[in-house]
Amino acid sequence: MQIDILTLFPKMFVGPMTESIMWRAQDKKFLKLNIVDLRQFGIDERKTVDDRPYGGGAGMIIRVDVIDKALKSIKAKPKTKGTKIVMTDAGGEKFTQQKAQDYSKLKRIVLICGHYEGIDHRVHENLVDEVISIGDYVLTGGEIPAIVIVDTVTRLIPNVIKPESLLEESHSEMNAEYPQYTRPPIYKPSLLKKAWKVPEILLTGDHRKIKDFRQKNQPFLSKS
Repeated sequence: MQIDILTLFPKMFVGPMTESIMWRAQDKKFLKLNIVDLRQFGIDERKTVDDRPYGGGAGMIIRVDVIDKALKSIKAKPKTKGTKIVMTDAGGEKFTQQKAQDYSKLKRIVLICGHYEGIDHRVHENLVDEVISIGDYVLTGGEIPAIVIVDTVTRLIPNVIKPESLLEESHSEMNAEYPQYTRPPIYKPSLLKKAWKVPEILLTGDHRKIKDFRQKNQPFLSKS
C-alpha cells in the first residue's frame, strides 16, 4: 500500500512514522509513505498557501489551487479505482475500525491535512473522495488525525501484524480489550498497606476458566 500525506508541517510525521509498527511496515515493504510539503506549491515568492476568507471572518483558508497542484504532482485524482483521497476535518464522517478495514484493502490513500481555519470548500466538492473526522473535538490541524488513520490502517495491512494478534484486538465486534496483567503477581506500593494482586484465576493455568473470566470482564463499546 502507498499512503501520501499532504501537509504544511512535514516534520510532525518524522517521529511517529519512524517507530514501531509504522516503521516495520515500511521496512518490510508492506507500506510506502510519501510526505508532500504543501509549501512547495505556494503561489508566489513567499510560497503563500492561504488567504483570507471571502465574506469575512477570522483566520486564513488554504487555497484550492495549492491543493490541486499538490494532487497533480503525485498524479492523484478522485474516483480512481483502488485509491481514496481523504481530507481530515472536524465536520467529516467519523473514523471507525470498519472504515480502517475498508481503507486497508485499498492500493493507495491520499490524506490532505487541513490547517488554520480550514481548506477552501471547493477541495471538498471537487478534489476528494471522503472527509474524515477522528472525533467530536477540534484540533489545530489535520496532521494528528492523519497519523491516527495511518497507524490504524497499517495494523490491518496483511502480514504487518500476526493474524492471531488481530483476532484478539480491541474494537473487533465492538468489544474493548479484556484486562491484562503481568509479573509481579503481587505488588505492594510504598506508603500503602494493601497489596495489588493479579486475579487468582489467571494464575491457575485453566484455559477455559481464564477464557470465561476474560469474556466476562471484556467491556462493550458504545457505537456512539
